This record gives sequence, structure tokens and C-alpha cells, in this order.
Amino acid sequence: MNHPAVSANLSGNNPAFDAPVPIPVREVLPWAVFIGLLLLIAIYFVGAEQGATSIFQGMYIHEFVHDGRHLLGFPCH
Repeated sequence: MNHPAVSANLSGNNPAFDAPVPIPVREVLPWAVFIGLLLLIAIYFVGAEQGATSIFQGMYIHEFVHDGRHLLGFPCH
């Protein structure tokens, strides 16, 4: 095993790979808040969009997410 790529890989001195760059929390926080809001909206539509608290008239949203509601363990009838 005298191939240079193999010996560089085994010794840990591979210049092709740099150290990972840390991502500041200030850059991650807006994305985390955005994803959290999307998840809350999704939970509302899957779990509570029916009856007195419904935003839309009729049962369209209820029927659209009906199987997903049962898959996630939400009772609906």
C-alpha cells in the first residue's frame, strides 16, 4: 500500500478535506423559528381543523388530511 492517496488518508493529513465550519446561532435561529411555525400550522390542520375551531367552511380540509390524522393518532370520529 504505497499509493500516496492511501497513505495520506491513513495518516490523517489529507489536504482535500477542511475542518467543518461552525454555524453561528444567529444564522440558524430564524430558520428554526420558521420551521417551528410551519410545524404548528401543520399540526393545527391535521389535528384541529374541524368543528367550532375550523377556519374554513365545510369538511374539505378534514377529508384531505383524514388518513394522515389517523396515522398520527388523532381521533376524528
